[in-house]
Amino acid sequence: MDFETIRYDVADRVATITFDRPDRLNAVNPAMIRELDIAYRAAEDDDDVWLVLVTGNGRAFCAGADVTDIPEDGKGIAPEPFLSRYAHWEAPQEATPPFRTMAKPIIVAVNGLCCGAGLDLVTTGDIVIASERAEFFDPHVSIGLVSGRESVRLAKVLPRTVALRMALTGRHERMGAERAYELGLVSEVVPHDMLLKRAREVAGLVNRNAPLAVRGTRLAIHKTLDLPLHEGEILAEAFRERVKLTEDALEGPRAFVEKREPVWRAR
Repeated sequence: MDFETIRYDVADRVATITFDRPDRLNAVNPAMIRELDIAYRAAEDDDDVWLVLVTGNGRAFCAGADVTDIPEDGKGIAPEPFLSRYAHWEAPQEATPPFRTMAKPIIVAVNGLCCGAGLDLVTTGDIVIASERAEFFDPHVSIGLVSGRESVRLAKVLPRTVALRMALTGRHERMGAERAYELGLVSEVVPHDMLLKRAREVAGLVNRNAPLAVRGTRLAIHKTLDLPLHEGEILAEAFRERVKLTEDALEGPRAFVEKREPVWRAR
């Protein structure tokens, strides 16, 4: 696929989506929103893709919305007429994958500066790996805006007081990669030059497993986070029962007994 603001590549059952506006610190503009929507849908619909990897080109991962593209009417950077369809009445997602409706896992490789809407990928991604050069902050209050969904999502991932400190100090204080790891915002920090190699290694580890079981497990976690424990258990078991009816659910035990690597077919 040919894009202007991102790169899209598929190899080894991994769709790699790279934010590619390095001169603008990979800030999100309307064209990027449109292209990301196409890329995320393409990855989800491609049977040869089992996992999505998102990263950035240059010294920034994503600097949030491109403020030079926000119109003076204050209606944000929606790529279509304002409030023209249901998605516009939801919290704006900008660069975020449609993680609530996707089944395939998402790995986020944070290569550098990450702020504003870029934080959304960190707080909603399934596995987040950071370069030692990564830095995190939320600049909204520093440019006169309320930190909305970004701070709400941060408060779900970070301790409340830490999320508040990040939201209220704005661009005047940044969190380094090691501190982000200590607090659980990211799961691993690696040398900068090893980031993509390590992210692809982890993608390979995930893809060694049964893809439908991976998707069902991911959904079982995502769909039950806000449910009471018992209701969450029942829903998660429903996902398990669905996968038990697949060919891969038979192949796994068979390969174990025969002492060989399973051959997954995602069916």
